[in-house]
Amino acid sequence: MRRIERWLATARVFLAVSALVAIRMDPTELGHSNAAYGLFVFYLANGILIMMLLRRRQQSTAPFRFMVHAADVVWPAFISVFAEGPRSPFFLFFVFVLTAAAYRWGMWETLSTAAAEVVLLWGESFLLLHRWAERGSRLPWHLGSGLQINVSEFEPNRLFMLSVYLLVMGLLLGYLAEQQKQLRAEKAAVTRMLAKVRVEAGLTGTLQQMCGEIASIYAASRLLIASQEIHSHRSFLGELRNAGSTAPEFVWLDSNPRDTKIYLDDFPGEVCYAKQERNRWSITALDGEGNAVTAPSTAALARLQEKQPFQSLITIAFIFGSEWRGRVFVFEPSWRGETQEELRFLLDVLHQVGPAVYNVYLLHRLRRRASAAERARFARELHDGAVQSLIAVEMQVDVLRRQSETSPAIVGGELRRIQGLLRDEVLKLRELMQQMKSIDVDSRRLFSVIVDSVERFQRETGISARFVSDIEKLEMPDKICRELLRIVQEGLVNARKHSQARHVLVRLTTNSDHWTLTIEDDGKGFPFSGRHTQEELDKIGKGPAIIKERVRLIEGALTVESNPGQGTRLEVKVPKDGELPHEF
Repeated sequence: MRRIERWLATARVFLAVSALVAIRMDPTELGHSNAAYGLFVFYLANGILIMMLLRRRQQSTAPFRFMVHAADVVWPAFISVFAEGPRSPFFLFFVFVLTAAAYRWGMWETLSTAAAEVVLLWGESFLLLHRWAERGSRLPWHLGSGLQINVSEFEPNRLFMLSVYLLVMGLLLGYLAEQQKQLRAEKAAVTRMLAKVRVEAGLTGTLQQMCGEIASIYAASRLLIASQEIHSHRSFLGELRNAGSTAPEFVWLDSNPRDTKIYLDDFPGEVCYAKQERNRWSITALDGEGNAVTAPSTAALARLQEKQPFQSLITIAFIFGSEWRGRVFVFEPSWRGETQEELRFLLDVLHQVGPAVYNVYLLHRLRRRASAAERARFARELHDGAVQSLIAVEMQVDVLRRQSETSPAIVGGELRRIQGLLRDEVLKLRELMQQMKSIDVDSRRLFSVIVDSVERFQRETGISARFVSDIEKLEMPDKICRELLRIVQEGLVNARKHSQARHVLVRLTTNSDHWTLTIEDDGKGFPFSGRHTQEELDKIGKGPAIIKERVRLIEGALTVESNPGQGTRLEVKVPKDGELPHEF
């Protein structure tokens, strides 16, 4: 609203300046009246003051708008006393007042403004003509100080034509304003619905928000959604309860496959409005393109009415991909607009909001599948690792129990070996738990988290390990921080499992172009010798697969230097901006 008032204030000043230029070019429009010039200067100053107030005020209040509009209504009627009637350039002031009313409000307010202008003009005409008749003067006559009034312009015939112009202009501008207001309202409704489509709310929460918005727009008593999965033919039925309250609730109802025909089949058109009056149906139906179609039968409406009693309803069909079809039922709707236009609006809503809701469903399903896959991987890791090892330990303890009776000397050595197996399995379980744990790390916490991981590795494995860095202040994107931490953790796991190393060194350095992470150990190395890039490792099918994948995610460069029997040096270079130079 404040933005509209600013536009009108700018237009008001522009109109006043233009009028002053016009009367300077043709002074006869005001009869060389100094008082009329003064009035115009006052109007211009008033427009500038309003514009400055609107720029300083945080909001435009209703009383302020009414006062400004009242002054705009009075001004053209007053200045017309000195002008040349509807043929003069000052008729634009009447048009401006009507346009301002249309911008601010709608049709009835604009028509009221036009009527107020007409009443003011006729009132002025009555007073001036009555005064002229009393004086018995000839036209034109003077009010002192050189102020000349052209009374002939206030004759009934001319005023009648001016009144017709104003009323027709008010009707036209008001109608256009009302249509524009309706379009803005529809756009705002769609925007509100799209803003409420949130993945974190889930499918049920999203449907509750969408259905609540539709029920609010049409003041509906109830709202149902019936859907069917095309491949499995499973049907679902959801209802928005307490639709008229501030806290509607969307719940899923028990659905019978036999209800599919009642809710989904044989309805006329893609969207339709049906109302029963004296046992007769009044039906307006549109196809998917918004064209009117005939309703060959009312049997579907009668079947639905037996299941869900109603007097009037809107039904809208939808299809999501090749998986879902369904209908939305809005019971007892009410609106003031034209029926077909409202139905076309609902089609537009479905076309714009429907895909967003379907995306929420797809993401929700994808998350479920990802969670299921992660649980399956976790179970497989436990079965192939810890469970199998514990079974083997249990069998060895049973054998050891039997041997303790006949060969007690070997018990101590066997217990030490079993203890080592259990320690290894504990480490494997901790590593698996570490992989399952989500990481929330940034450049401020990266050093402390790496130090903690290295110290825990040394404490649990007995392998000497340390982390060094010459970076005083690290500024690194969060994604790269997370992946480098995962690379360090995976490198330490590999050192424990495969390298038989006694010392591990983790180093993070930087220069103007890139960050460099190195992991060195003095273990047995990879089954190859020399220095190899990631592309060369891919060709020979060697190297740490998980680390290679993580390096690709951050568009880095991996180099592995292996000396069998002497150790391994793993180096990761990550560009700070763009791609790494070719020499890397």
